[in-house]
Amino acid sequence: MKIPYFGQLLTAMVTPMNADYSINYEKAADLAEYLINNGNDGLVVAGSTGEAATMNHAEKLELFRVVAKRVNKRAMLVGGTGSNDTRDSIELTKAAESTGIDGVMLVGPYYNKPTQEGFYQHFKTIARSTKLPVIVYNVPGRTSSNIMPTTIARLAADVKNIVAIKEAAGSVDQAAELRKILPEDFTIYSGDDSLTLPFFSVGANGVISVAGHVVGKQMKEMMTAFEAGDTQKARRIHLELLDFFKVIFITTNPIPIKTAASKASQIDCGPLRLPLTALNEAESEKIDKVMQGLK
Repeated sequence: MKIPYFGQLLTAMVTPMNADYSINYEKAADLAEYLINNGNDGLVVAGSTGEAATMNHAEKLELFRVVAKRVNKRAMLVGGTGSNDTRDSIELTKAAESTGIDGVMLVGPYYNKPTQEGFYQHFKTIARSTKLPVIVYNVPGRTSSNIMPTTIARLAADVKNIVAIKEAAGSVDQAAELRKILPEDFTIYSGDDSLTLPFFSVGANGVISVAGHVVGKQMKEMMTAFEAGDTQKARRIHLELLDFFKVIFITTNPIPIKTAASKASQIDCGPLRLPLTALNEAESEKIDKVMQGLK
């Protein structure tokens, strides 16, 4: 199995919207083009940053099709098909197989608060319904439940097409435990931009990024430097990007990054769907100030 499975840097892409809050598929394709020309090995479409929680199946599938057509296998494309309903996730995952995506990402079930056995059965059942490779997404801050490393290890051993985890529990110790007990060819992606370098120090293989909308090339350079043994260069880049990593989470993701991505790419990504609302003036000024300081 290749490492990292989908490439080293994947950006969880925002979803451009029209003024009436419908999806602007053409601009989504344009944004995908921009991202793969600016350091990204792949993209995650219809993830948390893409406002997937407010999108229906038809919208997600059309977004997969349009972006896959534009990308045309020049980068890896992962579709967010997970939810807190196992049967619903199976339905969307199966439908996504014909859209041209290269894999799927399945978020830990939110609201239900399953047991570890429930997590295991949920991911196993969905993964066995598809031939597509699967990334498990652990993000306790959004789901209120933590998928333990031992559960991921069970899945890696028992389900051959579960190939990676996006680990966003915010714990270097948990990332280290994952690397300790998982097979060497199982990909660990950092789910937090600011923890990418610390995660690499304990064996992570890449990042599924928010910051990659704006600083993809720099992040790729940081990871490449670390792998080449130039830890001082990697640290320097990390520290140069630290303020940006922080400011794009000044309020709920993806509110700040949708604005930042529009500025960086010159592609108007439009408004956010309710219940998310726009940045206030002070927040917008802070983002502008940090972006102006980027090299």
